[in-house]
Amino acid sequence: MNYIQGRSRTTNEIVALKEIHLDAEEGTPSTAIREISLMKELKHVNIVRLHDVIHTETKLVLIFEYCDQDLKKYMDQHGDRGALDPMTVRSFMYQLLKGTSFCHENRVLHRDLKPQNLLINRKGELKLGDFGLARAFGVPVNTFSNEVVTLWYRAPDVLLGSRTYNTSIDVWSCGCIFAEMISGVPLFRGRDNQDQLLHIMRIVGTPEDRVLRKIATESPEITLKQYPRYPKTPFQQVLPKASAQAIDLLERLLQFDPSKRMTATEALSHPYFTGTTNPSYGLTPPPGSMPPPPYNFPHPHAHQQPSQPQPQQQQQQQAQQVPQSQAYTHAQSGIYAQQDAARLAQAQAMAQAQAAQAQAHAHAHAQAQAQAQAQAAGYGGVQYAPPQYAHGR
Repeated sequence: MNYIQGRSRTTNEIVALKEIHLDAEEGTPSTAIREISLMKELKHVNIVRLHDVIHTETKLVLIFEYCDQDLKKYMDQHGDRGALDPMTVRSFMYQLLKGTSFCHENRVLHRDLKPQNLLINRKGELKLGDFGLARAFGVPVNTFSNEVVTLWYRAPDVLLGSRTYNTSIDVWSCGCIFAEMISGVPLFRGRDNQDQLLHIMRIVGTPEDRVLRKIATESPEITLKQYPRYPKTPFQQVLPKASAQAIDLLERLLQFDPSKRMTATEALSHPYFTGTTNPSYGLTPPPGSMPPPPYNFPHPHAHQQPSQPQPQQQQQQQAQQVPQSQAYTHAQSGIYAQQDAARLAQAQAMAQAQAAQAQAHAHAHAQAQAQAQAQAAGYGGVQYAPPQYAHGR
């Protein structure tokens, strides 16, 4: 699916337009309906924002926030033969897990996480995109299709034929993307389902028969076969540049048994993010690297940043902390009283003027918005720019 670049008439910001042509007999594709309904609910800094949907007789136009490129192109352009520097890997991996965790908390499976579906904007924010294969899930467990996730990022339980998978399939994809950012090349590159499964077993090892039976019991649609017995290959040998903490996180994400994989939310608290002794992974980024936005980086002790005191509270605290020796003495107050009164009156007048100006500006802005919405037609206030691929896909 290709995106073209457009510009909003109301905000003048660049947007990405995704056109879906409709069949006169079949109507709107179920994947489009699913993508629209899910993305309208998923509002998060690490998920691409769906601004609007325009529906005509012949096509749907989905209007997304614009991102400069996808992760695959970013790795090709900025990586060392595709491999990204440690700080950027950690930043992007954290943001990937943050967006995935938000999806799972809102009972959504993405089901197609891969570098081409992760978008990067100029701020260095990574955003999950292309929810065409996404599905809502609930209790009891639904039966899903196993024709999901691009082959190289597909979990082994799905390759075995599972149709009752859960959020763990997205976690597996995150682990594959993590390894690819570190090395610059995909970790498992199979030609088909069976070849992909063998590629996985050559690295993570062939599971014991009891593990395979357990997976088959949890997903009865799986038909087990005889597989070659491969010993586990240490990830440190496969990814010699990775830190010990990165290897540990990778081990926990790429577990063959889906029940053993850590969740995306649990991964956010891994020491790889929350603290490290490796200088190359320090909290102070080297020049030219791309650290995550300040509000999107994990706090060492919690997912939420500690609340900051309001400016008024800070002023009160500072006023309480002023030593008594700094207050005006009785003699000084007689000298400066008139000057203080004049300054106070001037400050109050200035504050009132600024408040009036802000109120007038807000009123004008509200009127402009209402007028723009009333006048919007055709593409809902969005006009086409010269055809350019916004996401390079």
